[in-house]
Amino acid sequence: MIDSARPRRLSVLGSTGSIGVNTLDVIEQLGGRDAFEVMALTGNGNLDLLAEQARRTGAKLAVTADESQYMALKDLLSGSGIDVAAGTSGLDEAADMAAGWVMAAIVGTAGLAPTLKAAARGADIALANKECLVSAGHLFVEAVRHGGGRLIPVDSEHSAIFQCLEQDQRHALERIVLTASGGPFRTHSREQMANVTVQTARTHPNWSMGLKISVGSASMFNKALEMIEAKHLFDVRPDQIEVVVHPQSIIHSMVGYTDGSVIAQLGVPDMRTAIGYALTYPKRPALNVDRLDFAKLARLDFEAPDEIRFPAIRLARTALERGGLQGAILNAAEETAFNAFIEDKIRFLDMADVVETVMDAMVEGVPADTIEDVFAADREARRKAAEVIAAR
Repeated sequence: MIDSARPRRLSVLGSTGSIGVNTLDVIEQLGGRDAFEVMALTGNGNLDLLAEQARRTGAKLAVTADESQYMALKDLLSGSGIDVAAGTSGLDEAADMAAGWVMAAIVGTAGLAPTLKAAARGADIALANKECLVSAGHLFVEAVRHGGGRLIPVDSEHSAIFQCLEQDQRHALERIVLTASGGPFRTHSREQMANVTVQTARTHPNWSMGLKISVGSASMFNKALEMIEAKHLFDVRPDQIEVVVHPQSIIHSMVGYTDGSVIAQLGVPDMRTAIGYALTYPKRPALNVDRLDFAKLARLDFEAPDEIRFPAIRLARTALERGGLQGAILNAAEETAFNAFIEDKIRFLDMADVVETVMDAMVEGVPADTIEDVFAADREARRKAAEVIAAR
């Protein structure tokens, strides 16, 4: 239960995805309607779940990103007193609701504009959307700073770093170490990986996640995006960002200091821990999640990532070194390649080749000074990626 004289106002952008579902579970664990007033929930395709969530939480507004589904959602919520909106304007309306805390969990570039809007008005942003920082890191961090809210990471790796990074020891920060499970193909050869299917790529050994994140974990493009995010979240140099493969996903990430000390955050693979921390920060909540049993932990393994089999890590370093709009270009090309893979237009290993080709073709360009620059680079990268895919 949250100790508060009045319910805390919050919104969940992307409530029907895995992060959104877990967020609502945490909210219910911590007091539900007695502790929280849900202002807005947004979703995309799963209207039945969105409507059920809105009724259960008493949300003021429910939004479907699909404009064509407006009447269907309105019918599902008929008689509930819950307002309904749709499309881009609906997402903007949700972001503008008077919520002091906003879970940013819309997958992809679609989450950038509404999250920026919420940040600009001063909301605390619990950030689960990678693209906000990958595509528009400097602009997004500045929006949060000018708005006066807090930026609290929800990705398990960045949450771990956030928890381990002692603010009064920033002068002694030497490195941050992002852990990666290695995904379902950690021990596969490139020959084996060449023929994997969407079904095998979506099956993660440790985490239960949506299709986009699961395939991103299998290709390690998720880790590539997290490297770029880390640069902006923690204001570190590219050479201070390391990646280590840790198959058990027990150590979520680590921070190394100049005296040789390394502080790590450990826990069972459960996103509710990071979500709960973001929701109640700087306090820690009491959550009904599994506890680590150290006596039963047979081993904790670590290995360096293989950048031949998983070139996404190398591409992230290239984007970090080049700067500018390369993050936005990498992200847009990766999203386009991902869509082509799940539509069986290209093979699993082709995704990285498409991304690298587009990044190299767009090295020269305007800096990321405005959000319009980001969107323009995003559109051009998607166009070029589509050309590369069509030519295969």
